[in-house]
Amino acid sequence: MFGLLEITYYLCTTKMTISKRATEFVVYCIENTAARLGVSGAELYHELKRTDGIRSFLYPSYTTLHTQGKEYIVDETLEYIRQHNPDFNNQEKQS
Repeated sequence: MFGLLEITYYLCTTKMTISKRATEFVVYCIENTAARLGVSGAELYHELKRTDGIRSFLYPSYTTLHTQGKEYIVDETLEYIRQHNPDFNNQEKQS
């Protein structure tokens, strides 16, 4: 798996549109948050889609959040989920 530095370098050195970069960021958020919760990426994707988190939170937050570290990004994504569905997987996976 690539680290944030490698991903950032790749994104900066390829001719990707801001929309494609934002989409890759959304996938990054979903997969890393799912890993923290110990659920599948698909399960978390469906929860975020159900609560409109992808369109109303992750995409609009791209310009701010993509400059932050993984822990902060995951924490912010979890905060959104907990605000919109406090009962969704209350058990975080212990690292």
